[in-house]
Parts: sequence; C-alpha cells; structure tokens
Amino acid sequence: MFSHLPTPFNALVTGGGGLGQAFATELLTYRDVKRLWLTTRRELELDDERARVLQLDATTAEGQQVLADETDGHPIHLWIHTVGALHSDSIRPEKRLEALDTDQLSALFRINAGSFGGLLGHLTPSLSQGPCIVAALSARIGSISDNRLGGWYGYRASKAALNMLIKTAAIEMKRRNPQAILLSLHPGTTDTELSAPFQHNVPAEKLFTPDYAARCLLGVMSRRTPEDSGSFRDWNDMPVDW
Repeated sequence: MFSHLPTPFNALVTGGGGLGQAFATELLTYRDVKRLWLTTRRELELDDERARVLQLDATTAEGQQVLADETDGHPIHLWIHTVGALHSDSIRPEKRLEALDTDQLSALFRINAGSFGGLLGHLTPSLSQGPCIVAALSARIGSISDNRLGGWYGYRASKAALNMLIKTAAIEMKRRNPQAILLSLHPGTTDTELSAPFQHNVPAEKLFTPDYAARCLLGVMSRRTPEDSGSFRDWNDMPVDW
C-alpha cells in the first residue's frame, strides 16, 4: 500500500485515543509492518508480537525522551501523531474574548502543537535514514483562511501553530532527507472523546467512526510523494487551505 516506504517498514503512532488505537489496529493488519510502537497515557494492550505499547505522556520532555530512547537505532518510516485536546475538566472552547485565559491557551499549545514539535526534535535522527512519512492530525478549524465563524480561539490557534510546524519542518527536511514527506491531515468529525460534547449538530453521515477515518487517512498518506511534503489534506484526499 505504501509504495514510497521500504518493505517491511517500522511505524509509530503517538497518542492512544480513539484514532490512535484505530491507526495502530489497522496498521497491524498490514504484513509489511515489521515493528509498531504506540504511545498512550492509559493501560492498553495490542495482541501482536510486532507491537510495543509505551505508557507515557508524549506532551512532556520526559515522555518524549523515553520514546526517543526506545526507538534509538531504529529507522521510523511512518509516524502518525494523534495527540490533541479540545476540552478537559478545566478547558472549554472559548466563545467570546472575555473567556481567553493564559493558562488554558498555554495548555492547548503544549498539547496540540508543542507535543509534535518536541517529539520531532527527538525523533529526527530516526526520520532521516531514508523514505519516511510523518503525518500529524490537524483540523480544518486550524485553517486561517477558512475561519469564518470565529470562536474556539485556543484550539484554532494551536492547530494553526501545528500546521506551521509541519510546513516549516518540511522545508528543512527536504534538505536533510529528500525522501521525507510531512503532512497535516484533517480527519473530519470523528466519534471520539475529543468531539463527543460537540456532536449533537453533526449529521450521522458526517460523523465518522475512528476505524473509517483511520482507513481513509492511511489511504491519503499512501498516495503522497515527496513533492507533496508540507501540504494539508482531508480524509477525502482534498487539499485544505492554510
């Protein structure tokens, strides 16, 4: 399926939520996968000898170093980053300017953008050994040019920051590893904990299962070439404006 990658290849999925688990499960159906790492903050098991589940927090320097030590010496050919947050017990999407809060903004930037940036810094040696695909789950709501409704300041801004990290890293990686492909991907509204409080106005046909979204996005990744590095696409393989 991944004609750009060697056979067999090593895969890494960071984030063990609904989409992260779906990506890992789907990838383990591929005979070409030699080794798969999955990071998660929760206890989780994958019944496959090729899989290694690492219980860590990928948003912290400590967790990022643990992952770097685990993958040291191994090339990473496919990395899918699914870590993200929209809400928590202390975080709610802002509907008006008066709701803006420094601590909440900092938390969203750390999770939605900083986790990817910190991991990329640690994993660059493993991503520089030949053909690779790096895909971070972004969101259309992080598109600056597509913003017509306003609101959700922290989530929008942190996803826009993630997009800029992808775009900028793609420029440097083109020099360091011309066979690297870096992508921002919009999965659509997926039935996960992240979107659960906001699904009531979503038509049933527009609310995707994690398995469906993962399969669609893996297809999008598989069709990319190095010329596509630094691009933003959705689950239907349509380009998304920055």
